[in-house]
Amino acid sequence: SASADASASAAPSTGTTELIPSDELGAFECELPLVEDPTVAGIANITDVRVGAHDGYDRVVFEFEQGTPELTLAQATPPFFADGSGFEVEVAGDRFLALTMRGGTKQTESGDSSYDGPTEFHAGLPALVDLVEGGDFEAQSTWYFGLSADHCVRLFIPEDPPRIAIDIEH
Repeated sequence: SASADASASAAPSTGTTELIPSDELGAFECELPLVEDPTVAGIANITDVRVGAHDGYDRVVFEFEQGTPELTLAQATPPFFADGSGFEVEVAGDRFLALTMRGGTKQTESGDSSYDGPTEFHAGLPALVDLVEGGDFEAQSTWYFGLSADHCVRLFIPEDPPRIAIDIEH
């Protein structure tokens, strides 16, 4: 399908997910969920989503305009359903995580989209197999991570621009 071809061309890029030297980021967490408070009141508009492979981990970065939303990263079990429509969402992998961002959305107040990039990344990386948006509905977005196995994760929130970075340990 055309959409599969388009998302497949959204190949993981490496340099774009570099943020901070990994030895300064702290330990990987194996106990989920991980919960973070928002850095902004109200809406945080998603402006970019990136995936990349690094030495020892894969990284997913969500970038925002105003600040970061309240979020929960938790283990998840299929089947997955799209927020709003209820249609089933296919996610490749053997283990799964769900990232729920309350107040994190690509829908702007004017009705436009703040992010028009891929919503499905067939990453095929050592830990991250698939990343699929499960919905963006009523100022809440959900993304599903398809993993190759159980992996520990590290979550941190860099500023300037505001981002959520999730590392998945190999």
